[in-house]
Amino acid sequence: MTEKTTLLVTIALSDAHRAQVAERYDTLYAPTAAERAAAIAAHGNRIRAVLTNGTVGLDAAEIEALPVLELVCAMGAGHENIDSAAARARGIALANGAGTNDDCVADHAFGLLIAAVRGIVELDRYTRAGGWRDGLAFPPNVSGKRLGIVGLGTIGRKIGRRAEGFDMAVGYHNRRPVEGSAYSYFDSVRALAEWADFLVVATPGGPATRHLVNAEVLAALGPRGVLVNIARGSVVDTAALAAALQSGALAGAGLDVYESEPHPPASLVGLDTLVITPHVAGWSPEAVQQSLDQFLRNADGHFAGRGVVAPI
Repeated sequence: MTEKTTLLVTIALSDAHRAQVAERYDTLYAPTAAERAAAIAAHGNRIRAVLTNGTVGLDAAEIEALPVLELVCAMGAGHENIDSAAARARGIALANGAGTNDDCVADHAFGLLIAAVRGIVELDRYTRAGGWRDGLAFPPNVSGKRLGIVGLGTIGRKIGRRAEGFDMAVGYHNRRPVEGSAYSYFDSVRALAEWADFLVVATPGGPATRHLVNAEVLAALGPRGVLVNIARGSVVDTAALAAALQSGALAGAGLDVYESEPHPPASLVGLDTLVITPHVAGWSPEAVQQSLDQFLRNADGHFAGRGVVAPI
């Protein structure tokens, strides 16, 4: 019987998914920082693969403590906290779950947008308390407006497709124009925000995009504008967003990610113009299963010599 390859899992998995992985790999399950450190200290000399995600990552010191490590996989598309340079310097293969939860994230982005623009959460509270529509301000349409997308990757493109279904004009900002895209390209986030009614952030996280959406961008979006962030909390300046919402310089925001994760952003949670969810945009039974299946395709391909299916 062939000995199973040792895999370190540093993120939470359901019992069913742990069992699915354990069928093929000798799994060390360590979803907390303390458990991860203990597993590396006790078993670092036999761990050949790591399953993590963009939030937990894998740092240079951890990589150094794993002398036979060959493969690091991110569950989902994000990989900003994996030290890619340290891994590549060792010849370690890197792969992710790109494409496995795009529909789920795009769906959630539009849910946040509609909820924020139409004031659905606040109207729900108001109605439960006995309120009726007489005297309420009319919430604006979502359809027919201009949607700006920051980051036209696979998720950004799916958000754009949903916007088309709402008869919206779509513009975007990337480091460079996307070949073949029919959407309007803007060479800065500020210019995109000036044009847009609503702005959805779908760009990768990491140092290169930290506070890409700042006070200047929010001012350009304006007092009827709404911001949605389903990317990474670091992309939006929390203090600037709080100031804009508190002053009325921005109409509303929908956040699935925020800088203080996993703790709620204290300066924002008391605001009625905010709709917030706990970083679950990419979570659905279908999306998580697809992400796990892609991890297994990546790992199986690597250890069989075929290579990973979704290289970073």
